[in-house]
Amino acid sequence: MSVLLPTTMVGSYPRPAWFRDQLAGRDILEAFKVIHHAEAFEDAVRVVLGDQERAGLDIVTDGQMWFDDYSMGIGSFLWYWLERIGGFGSEKLPHPAAAKAKARDVWALEEVGGVALEGPVTRGPIRLAALYRFAARNTTRPIKACVGAGPVQLSTLAHFKGGPIKDRYELSRALSKIFSAEIHDVVAAGCKHVQLEDLGAWIPTLTGDKDFAWVKEIVNETLAGVSARKSWHFCLGNVWGSKMQGMTAGGYAKVLPHYFDVDVDEFVLDFACREMEDASLLADLPKDKSIAVGVIDVRSLEIEAPEQVAERIRKVLRFVSPDRVTVTTDCGMKQLPRVCAAEKLKALVLGANIVRRELTT
Repeated sequence: MSVLLPTTMVGSYPRPAWFRDQLAGRDILEAFKVIHHAEAFEDAVRVVLGDQERAGLDIVTDGQMWFDDYSMGIGSFLWYWLERIGGFGSEKLPHPAAAKAKARDVWALEEVGGVALEGPVTRGPIRLAALYRFAARNTTRPIKACVGAGPVQLSTLAHFKGGPIKDRYELSRALSKIFSAEIHDVVAAGCKHVQLEDLGAWIPTLTGDKDFAWVKEIVNETLAGVSARKSWHFCLGNVWGSKMQGMTAGGYAKVLPHYFDVDVDEFVLDFACREMEDASLLADLPKDKSIAVGVIDVRSLEIEAPEQVAERIRKVLRFVSPDRVTVTTDCGMKQLPRVCAAEKLKALVLGANIVRRELTT
């Protein structure tokens, strides 16, 4: 975009209180045969787009109203995909690494859970292009398609109980083909901004440095040939607002340099929740990469003051030129009260406006 410091949010947004329909694993084309569900869904999308437009966001999302109200606050971030890809069981099982969890991560992994892989992996009715079209006909602003969870992250949830795939490496490669097909479909539908949501970026902190090459391979395969602007968000964990301390304790300094050569245009990273710690790391950002910097802490109900947001942006601009910076929330906002989310978005835009004025006067 030609806008200085364009503003956006990561993806999900609180459902309007009256929107209580759940897909519960169904294809949207099946669920929306019920006219009241179809109307309520599109009304909800229109409402959350309106909240973003009133706040002044330059790039909006559909708020992921297709995410059901599952565990971990945003459990359908995982299950929307697992329920619509052939080969997975439908039951929520214990997380495969649950026995290795420590301290507060024990509860977090219980919330996340796991899934059985019982057969061959096949593409099912994910319908990203159809979901994009719902949003596109209800706004004139650019829409970002938020795609996740990603293939690496999903591959770490599996219990391998049947079928030809025997480990997370094989599974992630099979999933990357499905994700790639969905992304190409949404771009063909007109989407210019694609954001991959794959927290698998953190897995090598648990499994060893050898897995950085694997993560890069899968991200590159997933986004290969995509003509839209390609972003990659890997947050610090967000289970009911809790960070996954075991994976992310080292912060972005531990992982980001390993991914500087990944074929994406932009990294989307959480900084507000750690009060901009590691911002200096961005001085080493390759010249062909941009940053969408999180300046709104979605793990807190406190509404940031615009000047507080502005100061967070200024800290990033010490290391990255403004033409390479987008301003965003740390993570998705689904777990917040809607009034809180709306006010946080307003603060985000007002803070960006302060810095814009400083840069142009």
